[in-house]
Amino acid sequence: MVNTELVLSKLKQLYPNPHHYLHFKNPFELLVATILSAQCTDEVVNSVTAELFKKYRKPEDFENMPLAQIETDVHSITFFRQKSMAIKEASTVIAEKYHGRVPDTIEELTKLPGIGRKSANSVLAHGFDRVEGIIVDTHVMRLSQRLGWTKNKISDKIEQDLMSLFNKKEWKWLPFYLKSHGKAICKAQKPDCRACALSKYCPCAFKF
Repeated sequence: MVNTELVLSKLKQLYPNPHHYLHFKNPFELLVATILSAQCTDEVVNSVTAELFKKYRKPEDFENMPLAQIETDVHSITFFRQKSMAIKEASTVIAEKYHGRVPDTIEELTKLPGIGRKSANSVLAHGFDRVEGIIVDTHVMRLSQRLGWTKNKISDKIEQDLMSLFNKKEWKWLPFYLKSHGKAICKAQKPDCRACALSKYCPCAFKF
């Protein structure tokens, strides 16, 4: 097993200012941006939400807007029709059931359209500063497997493996250290192992 504390220490040195890649001002904006971000780059999402959040400020705004208009407003996003429907339906639930406030439990969030466990973890941790799990996106999945932290391929099982390896105080920002390294060095198709500060700790180094 790779020394997780040592690797995490190296990642913290490489990326000393972890931050959320999506732009948002409140839990509801984060929820909408998170739905839009599935299989879409953060850069594209941020470009769309920069204008979107000027027009839609609360769940009721999406609830009362025709679906076709929401689709038009997010048409540059991948799978924009499905995501528009999810945002409208989730907004309706939040407006009517939760009186316009985003729920703050994993159980309630995962019952909203378009919100799975990964998204719920993100909204809780970065919208409410409540950490109950670890966000497992494609970067976290890929690097966790390459570093030998997990043999699982299912995100929920990878999350459980990571939760068992790391102290809870690391759960909030661990995904963003991994994501930063995944974007910069450990890319999906062609990782730059020669430039990687983690290569001597990585069982998959130079095998691509």
